[in-house]
Amino acid sequence: MTSLSKEITADQTARYQQALAADPTAKVLERAVSHQGILATSADYASETDMTPVFSIDLDTGKVANQKQSGRCWMFAALNTMRHHLADLFNLSDFELSQNYTNFWDKFEKANYFYENVLATADQPTSSRKVAFLMATPQQDGGQWDMLCAIIEKYGIVPKSVMPETYNSSKSSELNSTLNLKLRKDAVTLRKLVADKASDADIAAAKDKMLGEVYRLLSFSLGEPVSEFDFEYRDDDKNYHIDKGLTPKSFFDKYVNWDLSDYVSIINAPTDDKPYNHTYTVEMLGNVVNGRQVKHLNVTMKDFKALAIKQLQAGQSVWFGCDVGQSSERQKGIMDTKFYDKDALFNIDFSTTKAERLDYGESMMTHAMVLTGVDLVDGQPTKWKVENSWGEKVGTKGYFVMSDAWMDEYCYQVVVNKQFLPDNLKKTQETEEPTVLAPWDPMGALA
Repeated sequence: MTSLSKEITADQTARYQQALAADPTAKVLERAVSHQGILATSADYASETDMTPVFSIDLDTGKVANQKQSGRCWMFAALNTMRHHLADLFNLSDFELSQNYTNFWDKFEKANYFYENVLATADQPTSSRKVAFLMATPQQDGGQWDMLCAIIEKYGIVPKSVMPETYNSSKSSELNSTLNLKLRKDAVTLRKLVADKASDADIAAAKDKMLGEVYRLLSFSLGEPVSEFDFEYRDDDKNYHIDKGLTPKSFFDKYVNWDLSDYVSIINAPTDDKPYNHTYTVEMLGNVVNGRQVKHLNVTMKDFKALAIKQLQAGQSVWFGCDVGQSSERQKGIMDTKFYDKDALFNIDFSTTKAERLDYGESMMTHAMVLTGVDLVDGQPTKWKVENSWGEKVGTKGYFVMSDAWMDEYCYQVVVNKQFLPDNLKKTQETEEPTVLAPWDPMGALA
């Protein structure tokens, strides 16, 4: 076998230099790229013409929200789909549900989930991949649709006016670093208790004390969640309303009234280890212990888009997850595979398949948003309207345009009502025991 341990030789470097010197465009491109950057130099603004924000199906969903300097896109997007429904029912266009309320309980539950995983892996060395995975990020802002459902099923939701944003919810880095400091310290204690063969009662008492401290930390940082409140508002016709003595769960039941079990996660992961038309879950992914399990149904991209279109045609927006940083222009609000042409700029073939990008770490789900429209031409989608949660200063008042080709390559998840599933997929989703994927599988990425 030929050895692969070969150094770069002077002859090789000389050949590379000669090839560059022989290229008459090299110096021009060097000046452009080095002064303007790769993205600006490779941008093809003709893409803007194709991405005009006009759609044959266009839901009116009002003003966009702003997650600010936090990673709660999944939570904002999910609550946005619910507020769209609420706004239609109660004539409330400029209304938001409290992202801070669900954020509090998510972080509290994630702490307990982390402690349970620490105890479950306490017999493994800290060098094991699972323990290292746990300690790398004990908790974070990100999450999955099923995880928010688990929070709502246990704690309900409230209007934003009842539990507004705080410094730490809008700018979460200080809270996350402080909470993770505590969780790692607690992991040391819990693992030592197990190593010392402490009783179950002693371990439970230690964990109870830790959770009490987490509750105090979160209450100081985010405010303590309300247990009962009055909902006072004026609708779009300026009519006054007040609803007294609500709880977070009764508010959800009255004002949203969704059966969350009807809404299921559909993914497109074309990798060899995930055959289509089967279900998957991810080890150590979740927040509420004994709560709703993360469960994905993997389908072809054709089925993936057809399900999203059916829900939009029915007048309901669609939560979706994607790799937002790929071929995306934030300020203009355009996501299009043609927007940047790095291949032509560098004369290098950068192309990989969607499966290869997942398998080799080039792409995974990084952001969740909401589909609120689609442009169908001869029955086929050409572009999609996207409600983001980055405020109104980007895109078209916060709304983005996504090309259909971009969806093919960089969208990984939609959440749809299972009524839109064909009978065979509905049966699979409801009855099949999901295959358990490794904790670091890309389908476990948090938006």
